[in-house]
Amino acid sequence: MEEEKIYKVMRATGAWDLAIGIGTIILGLGAGIMLVVSGAKLLSSRTKIMF
Repeated sequence: MEEEKIYKVMRATGAWDLAIGIGTIILGLGAGIMLVVSGAKLLSSRTKIMF
């Protein structure tokens, strides 16, 4: 009986870890894409920037 309870807790923990990992990957990719796009915009308008 105790082993079944431990198994259920471990399964739930594994599912949450997997969900958090997938969410982290998606957020990281989104942030990376936004940084690349913003850098490309800066590079394309570098002739308009005067110091």
